[in-house]
Amino acid sequence: MLLLRSLLFNTTFYANMILWLIMLLPTFLLPRRVFMRCAKLWALSSLWLLRVIAGTKVEIRGREKIPAGGLLVAAKHQSLWETFALLPLFDDPTFILKRELMWIPFFGWYARKADCVPVNRKAGSQALVRMMARAHEEAREGRQIVIFPEGTRRPPGAAPAYKYGVVHLYQNLESPCLPIALNSGLYWPRRRFIRRPGTIRVEILDPIPPGLPRDAFFRQLQEAIESSTERLVAEGRRDLGLDPGGRPATNLSNA
Repeated sequence: MLLLRSLLFNTTFYANMILWLIMLLPTFLLPRRVFMRCAKLWALSSLWLLRVIAGTKVEIRGREKIPAGGLLVAAKHQSLWETFALLPLFDDPTFILKRELMWIPFFGWYARKADCVPVNRKAGSQALVRMMARAHEEAREGRQIVIFPEGTRRPPGAAPAYKYGVVHLYQNLESPCLPIALNSGLYWPRRRFIRRPGTIRVEILDPIPPGLPRDAFFRQLQEAIESSTERLVAEGRRDLGLDPGGRPATNLSNA
């Protein structure tokens, strides 16, 4: 049953994405905010499909902690899930993403329409300067700059691998930083076909005010995200009946 539901969801999810990519074409002629509202509807439709077909619900904790206006959002990255599921949480979000993603047909076009901030990882310090200038411009317009500080998806329980780019953004934007913890990788594992039923938990943590020394900020951000993520992953594993290694806990009693 799990395989069948996963197959049905994955097929429907990508078919729905293609449909929205086509339906959104007229929004190129409309203001960006109209496009962003439509993009949020696509995200909500995907979450609805995930709940109805795969049986995977979402619990958001701490919505009231989201400040108004320009903001740096630093989220844990375990899955493809958060690349769309975080959209409806914010008024006018934009993402820091790899420059190569901007070259993908349709996706790259829409990323440009959303004024996402590309970064060329091979260009060194010049890429960082350009990224910070673009991010600062978007934040001045009151947008929420979303970054995954580890730069790539990390499976639940993996050792953290935070990059220093988030520190440069924090210092340059002079805005609060909102840490986000989650356990999506348990239910939508990276590079896997399976979509597990249950509840993905997202925890919005206390904003970190601007002005902290860079090392103090970097340490506080990692400690906040990792401690909360560890707790959420433990909750998810208990719900799924998994041991700390991700195996069914019943295997231990039978060993």
